[in-house]
Amino acid sequence: MLLDVGGAKRSIFTRRFGEGPSMTLLHGFPSSSHDWAKVAPGIASGHGLLLLDFLGFGASDKPSEHEYSIVEQADIVQALWAREQITSTTLVAHDYGVSVAQELLAREHEGALGVELQAVHFLNGGVYPDLHRAQPAQLALLDPEQGPQLSALLGEELFVQSLGPSFAESYDAAADSADIWASTHRGDGERIMHRLIRYISDRRANEARWVGALESTRVPLAFTWGMLDPISGAHIARRIAERLPDAPLVALEDVAHWPPLEAPRAVERAILANEP
Repeated sequence: MLLDVGGAKRSIFTRRFGEGPSMTLLHGFPSSSHDWAKVAPGIASGHGLLLLDFLGFGASDKPSEHEYSIVEQADIVQALWAREQITSTTLVAHDYGVSVAQELLAREHEGALGVELQAVHFLNGGVYPDLHRAQPAQLALLDPEQGPQLSALLGEELFVQSLGPSFAESYDAAADSADIWASTHRGDGERIMHRLIRYISDRRANEARWVGALESTRVPLAFTWGMLDPISGAHIARRIAERLPDAPLVALEDVAHWPPLEAPRAVERAILANEP
């Protein structure tokens, strides 16, 4: 689908299927909407699903000199809702998508969203930026000098190796890692990784507003969390339980950073159990 993004026409991959109330699925970094391939079929029988690849990811355009931002990705989601005439939806968000969802929650809190959020369901992500534990490869990509050099050198072996610690040791991640690489490599997307990683800086810059919206919203929230995640795992789940004690929190004790891939049936059950 072609959308106006920052004054330029950009192709944004979208997919709609299923029947019922709207549900919008937001994927993580460095992956794509394929993250939801194991979960979506089980929830599509009762929901009209909207999936997208964010700008710079998957099958969407990947402009090489673009200044990517979470705020712009939220603009894209809103533009898709308008194009698809979606006026009410549930959000399900993982990792990078968690930050997009928090920006949308902040807009809802400020009366600037224009779409009714029925609920927001979060899966592992930096909802509390001060607790986010960026991995060495992420920090290298974020560095102004090292980042472009690392992007230029990235190949499948190094990419898959850097993903390894984000999966539980007991989980065979070979097929999922290959899928994530394929979606990233499409259009040479690995060459812009140092640009996409700037979402970490966006989190820091917007921390007060995003956390404030999270903790004060009237939109029903729910959390499904891989506790073995070294990036945003049990340490963030503890903060969620402390600050948002009324929000359902499903702790997946043997799952790491990728609940939709590592434990799709558990994620499916949690989503359906916490419908508004």
